Amino acid sequence: MRTATEAQPTQGAALPTAPCSVVWSKGHAYVLEGFRARWVGVDDRGRPHALSGADLQRRGWSRTRSA
Repeated sequence: MRTATEAQPTQGAALPTAPCSVVWSKGHAYVLEGFRARWVGVDDRGRPHALSGADLQRRGWSRTRSA
């Protein structure tokens, strides 16, 4: 369930493209792996989790951590 405090970029905003960029989605940080063009982070249990840019767009993301 999404809360009102979870920020999403404005419609059409693009994800960062610089390697090691960080974005937040659903309370988790994701870092862009430049050589594989995927976003990696951990799930709620601390297991590695990788997402494509399209996955992050669907889930919603922001450049800052939401409370």
